[in-house]
Order: sequence, then structure tokens, then C-alpha cells
Amino acid sequence: MERRVIAQVLIFLGIFLIAFGLLFLFPKTLSFFGKLKGDIAIEGENYKIYFPITSALLLSLILTIILNLIYRIFK
Repeated sequence: MERRVIAQVLIFLGIFLIAFGLLFLFPKTLSFFGKLKGDIAIEGENYKIYFPITSALLLSLILTIILNLIYRIFK
């Protein structure tokens, strides 16, 4: 493996870890996530079923944009 590829992977992992760490520092900023319109919650006496459809679509869109930008930068 080339040194350049290893360096790019390490930079990406560092950015990812910093972003992930910031999510733990500021959990209240993402309190809306999981409670969006379109997320389905079914509650009964002894059970609770949750389908985060809208949240999953939003997360997928954000990750797609970020990964496409990273791909274009390192291409």
C-alpha cells in the first residue's frame, strides 16, 4: 500500500473520530433525531416497537453527501 493512501485513510479516520466525539459532547443538539415526523412508534402494555424511517433516510442522505465529498477530495 502506498504511503499516500495510508495517510489519507488515517486523516479520514481522525476526522471521523473527532466528529463522533463531538456528538458525545453535545447530545442535546441532536435530541430531535429519532422523533421526526414519519418515525413510527407503536406502544402497548408490555411492548414498544419503533421504526425510525424518516431518521434513517435523513442519516442516509447526510452520509451519502459526506462520503461523496470525501471521495471527490481523495480521488
